[in-house]
Amino acid sequence: MELIEAIRARHSVRKYLDKPVEPAKAATIQAAIERINGESGLNIQLVLDEPKAFSGMFITTYGQFSGVRNYLVVAAPKGKEWEEKVGYFGEELVILAQTLGLNTCWAGLTYRKVAGTFTLRKGDIVHCLIALGYGTFPGVQHPRRPVEQFYESDGLPPAWFMDGMEAAMLAPTAVNQQKFKFILHPGNVVEARTLFSPWGYTRMDLGIVKYHFEIGAGKEHFSWR
Repeated sequence: MELIEAIRARHSVRKYLDKPVEPAKAATIQAAIERINGESGLNIQLVLDEPKAFSGMFITTYGQFSGVRNYLVVAAPKGKEWEEKVGYFGEELVILAQTLGLNTCWAGLTYRKVAGTFTLRKGDIVHCLIALGYGTFPGVQHPRRPVEQFYESDGLPPAWFMDGMEAAMLAPTAVNQQKFKFILHPGNVVEARTLFSPWGYTRMDLGIVKYHFEIGAGKEHFSWR
């Protein structure tokens, strides 16, 4: 499965089958984690066959997690730069999991920190967990807002920019808030901004949508501002 196909197929899944992640798939994810940690400075860890982190947790807006036994712990220092890295590289792992036939769901609050399942460096905090495994169903797409609300451009944007926006619109954001805007500047320079949200998580969301935009647009077509 190509990355853009995985972006289109990915939906947040909160209910999972009692089916283990195969060793080969876990090894592929672990290798990606080690590469990403080395590149980004994040402290991401894969936890397998651990049922306590999501047990009994309930969020009224989206329903109850159930059957989660595998997840990613995404840890890093505090700060907006780190939050954006959490989103960007966490979503890279989410899309990798989708290419492997696995389902995922970002979790900012609805989890427990289970002692002994992960380690933190000095200065690290847990920014989020990402549930991982085989969903009971593949999830559904949220209603999409008009893409014109999410970008600014002088004149008609090029096709690559609109392809990037299409991918960005499919990105998961906290409570589906989509508090972001892309601005196309002269010289194929793209700026991505956060907008105000009472829910927070906008910098993490920005990292997620920037990853999607890069896949849709193709990094060879533009540079970030």
